[in-house]
Amino acid sequence: MVAGVTTAPAAALPALDLRPWMDERLARVERALQAWVGRDAPAGLGEAMRYAVLDGGKRLRPLLVLAAAEAVRGQAQAALRAACAVELIHAYSLVHDDMPCMDNDVLRRGKPTVHVKYGEAGALLAGDALQALAFELLTPANDDVPEAVQARLCRLLAHAAGSAGMAGGQAIDLASVGLKLDEEHLRQMHRLKTGALLQGSVLMGAACGEASAQAHEALGVYGAAIGLAFQVVDDVLDVTADSATLGKTAGKDADNDKPTYVSLLGLERSRAYTQDLHGQALHALDASGLPDTRALRGLANMVVHRKS
Repeated sequence: MVAGVTTAPAAALPALDLRPWMDERLARVERALQAWVGRDAPAGLGEAMRYAVLDGGKRLRPLLVLAAAEAVRGQAQAALRAACAVELIHAYSLVHDDMPCMDNDVLRRGKPTVHVKYGEAGALLAGDALQALAFELLTPANDDVPEAVQARLCRLLAHAAGSAGMAGGQAIDLASVGLKLDEEHLRQMHRLKTGALLQGSVLMGAACGEASAQAHEALGVYGAAIGLAFQVVDDVLDVTADSATLGKTAGKDADNDKPTYVSLLGLERSRAYTQDLHGQALHALDASGLPDTRALRGLANMVVHRKS
């Protein structure tokens, strides 16, 4: 909360129409990505980078960054750069995950995967370049973002993407093919592989402002719950939706003998677990002390009710 400013309690705020809120921010993110991604990269690299990022995807991670930043009255330019940076990390991870040495997938976001279109070497380099560009965006040479905020954002993104987060979770995933994981180990894998970057997106948004300790802790709980819920829903959709709806290959987890929530708990218990995680996320927002968390609440609803 900004000192000296009185805000209405959340209960007194009018309902937020999430779609217009999302459309405005998605347009802002798309314009920035169009301007920043791969413009001057040589030898076809920029084309592969732009193919991997532009005109596709839910952009959930950028939306979480922006929603959290708005909830803490964060700096707009820092939030936009953080939103784009986390999407670049997500895009690079998909490029590498789809390669033959990992998940060997041929369809992503309704179109051929990057290695199918540009070759394995081209995909590897595009992913590497997107990862580097993410941190370049967080550290502009001008004074748009205070250096202390730059450092916080870089640390949060690196932690979410590295061995303690996304990369670590992918390592567990690859090592678990054909194994029967218990629920605790499956939850840990998903918290790292998928949840860490979603939680990191929320925390990066909070780092663009001055969140209280109470709000920061609550947003972390919210992000963790939403991150895990997203993956559980993914597991459900992998067995209930078709490839055209998903924009990626349906049924591949079962085909690859990978452990999932559905294979462990069954379909109905997995669906019930998403509702439990949804409740945890909303309760955390209620406990945050922040005056307006309507966008974060709407994004939580979107995560658990999505069809693709």
